Amino acid sequence: MKLLISFLILFVILIQSSTLQLSISSSPSRVNPLLATDSASSEIADWIFNGLVKFDKDGNIIGDLAKKFYFENNTTLVFELRKGIKWHDGEIFDAEDILYTFNLLKSPKLLTPYKDNFKYIKSVEIINLYKIKVVYKEAYFKALSIWMMGILPEHLWKNENNPMTSKLNKMPIGTGSYMLKKAFKVNEKIILEANPDYLPHKPNIDTIKYNYIGDTSTEFITLKAKKLDIGSLNPLQINRQLNDDFKSYYNIIEQPSQSYTYMGFNLRKEKFKNKKIREALNYAIDKQELIDLLFFSHGKICNGPFMPNSPVYPNNYKPKGYNPEKAKEILRELGFTKDNPFKFELITNTGNDIRINASQIIQYQLAKVGIKMSIRTMEWQSFLNTVVMPHQFEAVLMGWSLSLIPDAHSIWHSEGDKQGGFNFIGYRNKIVDNLIIKSQKIIDSIKFAKEYQKIFKLIANDTPYIFLYIPNSITVVNKKIKGINPSVIGIMHNQIDWTKD
Repeated sequence: MKLLISFLILFVILIQSSTLQLSISSSPSRVNPLLATDSASSEIADWIFNGLVKFDKDGNIIGDLAKKFYFENNTTLVFELRKGIKWHDGEIFDAEDILYTFNLLKSPKLLTPYKDNFKYIKSVEIINLYKIKVVYKEAYFKALSIWMMGILPEHLWKNENNPMTSKLNKMPIGTGSYMLKKAFKVNEKIILEANPDYLPHKPNIDTIKYNYIGDTSTEFITLKAKKLDIGSLNPLQINRQLNDDFKSYYNIIEQPSQSYTYMGFNLRKEKFKNKKIREALNYAIDKQELIDLLFFSHGKICNGPFMPNSPVYPNNYKPKGYNPEKAKEILRELGFTKDNPFKFELITNTGNDIRINASQIIQYQLAKVGIKMSIRTMEWQSFLNTVVMPHQFEAVLMGWSLSLIPDAHSIWHSEGDKQGGFNFIGYRNKIVDNLIIKSQKIIDSIKFAKEYQKIFKLIANDTPYIFLYIPNSITVVNKKIKGINPSVIGIMHNQIDWTKD
């Protein structure tokens, strides 16, 4: 009888447990928030570690390990920490862990690009075990957001001599909602288990399994076989390749992606110095047609350098739309005719069929107003090293990621106009430069947003790029999963509240 009861209890436990089946396209290198620079490492680290703050579903910064934060003045930030948080090994989290993480980040033993985000910090002071004070050398607009960086456990890491090769990069211990079941190996499944001590509560889904799937075609086949709970689709798949069985199993969630594609001009070239010619090109390109042809209408027109529906996007901005007659008028004013057409070369990279197709559509559209554009494609690294960075181009077709808290300095400030800089088109506007520098010292998010809205309008009006399109992100989710609430930061923000039937 006792054996039967034990078997029934075990059976009930197994029935009640739930697993989220996900995919990952490459193996993590180091699951350490201070070292995770590739997308796979960052994705796994996000489950395991917490920062002091995080984004809520609306893109506002709220407390995470910190229950409260405030500025005493423009250069002093105070965090009051949550009590009762445990590391995955049962040890208690406190302020010592934050100070240790900061000191390790500064250490010459650690080689990471994230050091730059913390270079304005003068000191980190422990007030008590649940309160710290961060003093900055000067007011800094990222003073709060940089503390989204995951915190490491001091009691484990203090014993490691080489943080770059530590075993803790393969078997990390954090405070996050999920824990690694075992150290990960290259190209093998990664299994995460729910943290029973996670606050505010243990995730409702007990296990997350990451299946290694190296390409999007295989991911689509795996989705159709119903072996994944969440995956991504491209516009062709969603428009032409889904059957009723697929649609009955998955919900489809479609949102603008956090990236845009643009045509950038080399503003050092004489032919592009006159803003009117750039405006003519902008009027001549039908961006909606691009979206319809490339993405089966699953996208939206990009009007400027910052994310739509974010605080830094000007709500009253009215872009200049498609107007081929206006383009022809400007070309005539500038002396270009059928016998003397405006000519230039556009270069983009191979390995990206969307960009190559976009180039060909743009070429056709420009030809209709009398502009002759030739196209050259190159392998990505050659494109970057021999064309983009040494500024050996007339125009390029490329893309940038979008951020909820943008930093315009590297791309749009004149200082970025240098060999190896991200302002490789050579954009210079003294007013924009001054606004960028001014904004870097604003810690009030509302005031910061107002300054960046000004920057947006100035850049868009200058037309240094032709901002083209923002493709949609198309995600499918198993209908058995309940509680998903899509937002500006995606769908995972409330994953601990999801359930799976």
